[in-house]
Amino acid sequence: CALPISPNLEWSRPTLRLAAIIVALGSLVGTVKDAVDEAREAGQRIGVVSICSFRPFPLKEMRAALEKAKRVVVLEKCLAVGIGGIVSDGVRKALSGVHLKGYTVIAGLGGRPVTKRSLLDLFERAQREELEELNFLDLDWDVVNRELERGRQQRRSGSSWCGRQVA
Repeated sequence: CALPISPNLEWSRPTLRLAAIIVALGSLVGTVKDAVDEAREAGQRIGVVSICSFRPFPLKEMRAALEKAKRVVVLEKCLAVGIGGIVSDGVRKALSGVHLKGYTVIAGLGGRPVTKRSLLDLFERAQREELEELNFLDLDWDVVNRELERGRQQRRSGSSWCGRQVA
């Protein structure tokens, strides 16, 4: 069941007493809705707000949809260095002055699929308040750390290239 909040937002799986609301857009929404349906069958009080049109960002509508939630998890595929995610930035602006727990989850990096199992695990971690402010879904930190170390050990171009020094 989806209810339009405005031309830019849509409620999916709404109830009056939600412990968590997932905010998503684009290709993530279908998988999120499936995972939320399964989580609700297991007793979680969770809903989805999907963004239909990102610009101009629906600040007033987003605030009205989220301000009564206990926690908000913004799921997105874009990491903006310094702010977390571009959708999260809009949600933070919409909720300015509202005190609730908010989390950004970056998913699908490197073309990785976003699975229902991963989302269900994420919802459970959010419910137990085990999430950091910024999270990466299914990111293999061992691979990331190996690549970072490999990059540190490789030669760099520039003044020290080929062992030559530039005066």
